[in-house]
Amino acid sequence: MSTKGLDLCFDELSLEAKELYLGDEVQYLDRAPSAIEFLRNWVCPNKPVIIKNAIDHWPALQRWEQHSYLRDKIGNKEVTVTATPNGYADAVHQNKFIMPEEKTMTMNSFLDIMETPENYNGVYYVQKQNSNFTAEFSEIIDDAEKEIPWASEALGKCPDAVNFWMGDGRAVTSMHKDHYENLYCVVSGQKHFILHPPTDLPFIPYGNYSAAAYKETTSGQFNIIDQPDIGTVPWISIDPLKPDLEKYPQYAKSQALHVTLNAAKPAAYEATKKLVCDHLFLLYNKLFFSMTEYTATIL
Repeated sequence: MSTKGLDLCFDELSLEAKELYLGDEVQYLDRAPSAIEFLRNWVCPNKPVIIKNAIDHWPALQRWEQHSYLRDKIGNKEVTVTATPNGYADAVHQNKFIMPEEKTMTMNSFLDIMETPENYNGVYYVQKQNSNFTAEFSEIIDDAEKEIPWASEALGKCPDAVNFWMGDGRAVTSMHKDHYENLYCVVSGQKHFILHPPTDLPFIPYGNYSAAAYKETTSGQFNIIDQPDIGTVPWISIDPLKPDLEKYPQYAKSQALHVTLNAAKPAAYEATKKLVCDHLFLLYNKLFFSMTEYTATIL
């Protein structure tokens, strides 16, 4: 088959997938599904879903809203924080794959930054992906859960990692593909997702980039330091928030879904949008390989 013929096949596959089963929006559930429902209706078809009223019983929904609670429980504890000048961690910039600088600071110091971000040059984010909720935040584990029982049953195992992430509205996760089924539990603030189905893969450009990392100077400026020991990193080339369609015209054919999620509210679900806000959520990683870019999000 010619390249042109193959491109036409990919175009038709993307359109038909959207028309036949993906649809134009992410479906909401008003309750947590059973394990078999979750596996059959969402995991196996590689479809995203938003689940409401699934973590209403978590004390974290009330407690973590108050920085005073976090200061009292873990304020003096050293936590791992990343820093970038622009909010983009692990992202392509200046034709390099640039990683954030990792720092350790007390939770009190981090919360000071969250409360007055305008006083700092960088964008700071708790985003460690090594199950930091169990490793660094053990004092507040009982405010939430170390697994989502129906998801563990559906996938046949407990989470490989449970991550506690906290940042402000400038923090951005660059486009990437996980070899995991991810469950996001939004506890405070909101999170915006851009989701691509597997059928968009032919339209999403990849490249190999030399590795580098940010390093903050004593004056608050950020330098980019090459990391030759790491070598090159394969990564998605395009930023979906401001795609360069002249350079990557194929991306215009993609069928992205845009979803803004507000934190779980036991009394009511609030759908108002904010341009800048704190967000705090737990991410459960399950080792379940698939081609999907999608996530299940629990409210």
